[in-house]
Amino acid sequence: MTAKVGLIVGREWSFPPKFIEEVNRRDEGVVAEFAKLGPTAMDTPRDYAVLVDRISHEVPFYRSYLKYAALQGVTVVNNPFMWTADDKFFGAALATKLGIASPRTLLLPNKGYIPAISHQESLRNLVFPLDWDAVVKHVGLPCILKDAHGGGWKDVYICRTREELLAHYDGSGLRTMIVQEFIDWQQFVRCICLGQRDILPIHYDPKARSYIVDPEYLSPELRERIITDSRTLVTALGYDMNSIEWAVRDGVPYAIDFMNPAPDFDINSLTPEYFAWVVQHMADLVIGLAKRKTTPRKFHWETLFKGRTRSRASSA
Repeated sequence: MTAKVGLIVGREWSFPPKFIEEVNRRDEGVVAEFAKLGPTAMDTPRDYAVLVDRISHEVPFYRSYLKYAALQGVTVVNNPFMWTADDKFFGAALATKLGIASPRTLLLPNKGYIPAISHQESLRNLVFPLDWDAVVKHVGLPCILKDAHGGGWKDVYICRTREELLAHYDGSGLRTMIVQEFIDWQQFVRCICLGQRDILPIHYDPKARSYIVDPEYLSPELRERIITDSRTLVTALGYDMNSIEWAVRDGVPYAIDFMNPAPDFDINSLTPEYFAWVVQHMADLVIGLAKRKTTPRKFHWETLFKGRTRSRASSA
């Protein structure tokens, strides 16, 4: 019996056709296609063994459908429950809990709220005014102010003075912001992480936002540490498709951003060499997931939240 893999995408043009072509070319009893989703009843049978999600963070209907699909036994890449719950403050706290170097981070109350919120009555639990001297003392200057739920380098500010920090915070509107220690890095690495197993560290230029083909960029020891720490993070998050950014200061890799469960897979960004790696390993991943024999499971929040466990990941 043929297993089906559905791909859910937005405006991507290079990865989707190559990925679908690669899966189908292998003729392993698994076929890939663009998923077709419409009005869905709560007892609709599942059409796919695996769904690869590249865009539900921008299309709420897809996110709701993917949670339903997971309930029906579909393997969703990435786990929609974890993705919904994730944010950059949680990520920083998780990294610290796992013993991974991470910038000192503070979660800040919102600057603005919807009109129905009364500052005097609705926000009685909030400490006010904020102790900005304590904030600056904790993270130091310069520091980074960013949207806790953002991505793609949007709403990220380097603040060199207390006044700059306050000015950018005052303009944050309804967004929930975090402020982090600035890591004055000597090396910068972005890892593509697939299947909680395959990790590709790449020299990355955050200013030009470009990947650099440079296999000798990292020492063997530093490369191995980054791979090990990356695998620890994606296993804890349950992500099968993710990218992690590492800022290396004095030989220590700091995990500065790893809430990227729909990483950039464009050939022009990745370069043809790394693009080919992604296509190959994504095909390996979904074919393994689609062909895996699974046993019935009980449905409860903890299981859905955790996603795939390490033992299941290693057998995929």
